Amino acid sequence: MNIGNNKQLIIAVRILEVWRIGLYTYSSATGHTLLSQYQFAMRRVISGLVAFLLILPISLSTHAQGKEWKRLNGEVMSLYRQGHYDQAVAIARRALQVAEKAGGPDHLDVAMSLNNLAELYRAQGQNELARSLHARALIIRERALGPEHPLVAASLNNLAESYLAQGQEEQAGAFFRRALAVTEKIFSSDHPLVATSMNSLAMVYDSQGLYSQAEPLYQRSLEIWEKTLGSNHPDVARGLNNLASLYYSQGRHAQAEPLYQRALAIWEKVLSPNHPDITHSLNNLAALYSAQGKYEQAEPLYKRALEIGENALDPDHPDLATSLNNLAELYRAQGKYEQAELLYKRSRAIWEKTLSPYHPEVATSLNNLALLYDAQGKYDQAEPLYTRSLAIWEKALGPSHPDVATSLENRATLYRKIDRKAEAELLEQRALIIRSLKR
Repeated sequence: MNIGNNKQLIIAVRILEVWRIGLYTYSSATGHTLLSQYQFAMRRVISGLVAFLLILPISLSTHAQGKEWKRLNGEVMSLYRQGHYDQAVAIARRALQVAEKAGGPDHLDVAMSLNNLAELYRAQGQNELARSLHARALIIRERALGPEHPLVAASLNNLAESYLAQGQEEQAGAFFRRALAVTEKIFSSDHPLVATSMNSLAMVYDSQGLYSQAEPLYQRSLEIWEKTLGSNHPDVARGLNNLASLYYSQGRHAQAEPLYQRALAIWEKVLSPNHPDITHSLNNLAALYSAQGKYEQAEPLYKRALEIGENALDPDHPDLATSLNNLAELYRAQGKYEQAELLYKRSRAIWEKTLSPYHPEVATSLNNLALLYDAQGKYDQAEPLYTRSLAIWEKALGPSHPDVATSLENRATLYRKIDRKAEAELLEQRALIIRSLKR
């Protein structure tokens, strides 16, 4: 199976208070593959915006408690970067308690703690809980700062991302548009944060397949970043990546390739060739080559991404699982089933240990391993994996999420192969309803 119709890594606004990188992909051929739904979640520009937030004139009521809150936040960030989400959640809860005790339930530091805890839950696939915390943080900030403040825009953006993660694109778009309106009102039209809001809204249109609406927003945000930040800034790489991903989704591979290559060159220059964040760009460029059947060009990029991750990250880091999964996908496309199976199982073990057995990433791994068995005619091994992946996606993302449709379609394809046509038709009908929903 060709894995080439996968939607690419999209770099969006997302905060511990950070700019987030996320990926949603699926491909349609003999089956559907999800390279990784939250593939490079929350890794890109953690330090810059967090530092900005921590130096705002917001302080807890006592000096000692303020120092404790900042210390706990620093620990949360460190654990977060390492992918130790369970430990980070425990510390983030303590930070929230300290903030609430010192400043009361409506203090701005409480809003920041709520935001960071929400992002950790989001990383673990607990989207409903994350959304409720972001909503509370937004209420606090609007009451304390008014509707037109950068932190309000940040909360609007993160709440939008929470909706987008569950496939609720209409709601996500509404909050992204509010965030864009706020940034356009309080900043100049060519301010980098306006570009960021444009980029986020473009991501919604992109995910809806509204490419003609997404493209000018991606182009304008890239233009602003280049003008205000310089041609070699990481945000420019982000813009190049997202525009390339749009072209990739449309099959405009010749236009996507030089943009991906330029984004990679920027990140290599800014971060160093062996920085773990380089894996994001390597994986995208590799997927582009895979889409064109250029496996010999794709494989060294996937391998380099994996090697960087193994050298720079903890052995149980979720991003390492992502690279394992992606290389496995390449091997499956080439019919190298034994090599693919080992990598799939290793990636699933990492995700189950680091995130939870019920995280959408685990569903991704189960789905892809099922496709591997399916391709080999091992239907008895494939079916229970499809069943489990469907159950996880339904619980984590909601019954109407596009990934649920993907799982239904894959299972239906299997049932048709084993002459269970009536069951296949029911699954296909349900998937069709999900695909036809207005988002």
